[in-house]
Amino acid sequence: VPSASLDKEVLSTVQQPFATGGGLHVMHGNLGRGISKLSAVSPDHQIVEAPAVVFDDQEDFLAAFKRGELEKDFVAVIRFQGPRSNGMPELHKLTPPLGVLQDKGFKVALVTDGRMSGASGKVPSVIHLCPECEVGGPLAKVRNGDIIALNLQTGDCNALIDEAEFNARVPWPNSAKNHHYGMGREMFGGFRLGASSAETGASNLFAVD
Repeated sequence: VPSASLDKEVLSTVQQPFATGGGLHVMHGNLGRGISKLSAVSPDHQIVEAPAVVFDDQEDFLAAFKRGELEKDFVAVIRFQGPRSNGMPELHKLTPPLGVLQDKGFKVALVTDGRMSGASGKVPSVIHLCPECEVGGPLAKVRNGDIIALNLQTGDCNALIDEAEFNARVPWPNSAKNHHYGMGREMFGGFRLGASSAETGASNLFAVD
């Protein structure tokens, strides 16, 4: 058995780490608190400042992408995807189109109160934002065109809006309730209503919030 790594690009030592920081950052700012996985995000994509394009569903995002409406710098805001809204579904469909747009040279990022898998990839994203939109979280105040500033290196996640104006805004209501009905989904209404926040486990078994 070799006493040292035969390929330092595959297996390194504590003294020579691949990166000086961990792959997960806690994000915070006037949009709330969330998580960013930046281990696969290139340093030149870890800081993004661009207008928000707001969606209530990943399918709406995909439709806009297919229509060619997203060929620009922007931050995709996918709201009402938290535990109490629709059970916090996997938003895996967002990664490929965002990656395509990034490869075309556009500055893109994702901000959501929903979740993504560990394979969220090379696109800068802030997920699990709390408080979630369903309970009046600040992400529900974001409008199309608002400038969103993300810095994955410092953990800053902000809408560049006058503080008084942002505080005065009324959170946008959740109009997409179609996922609450049909195929027996009505049975899970109580679970959604009683779910804790994402940062406390999205649990309805323990009073943690």
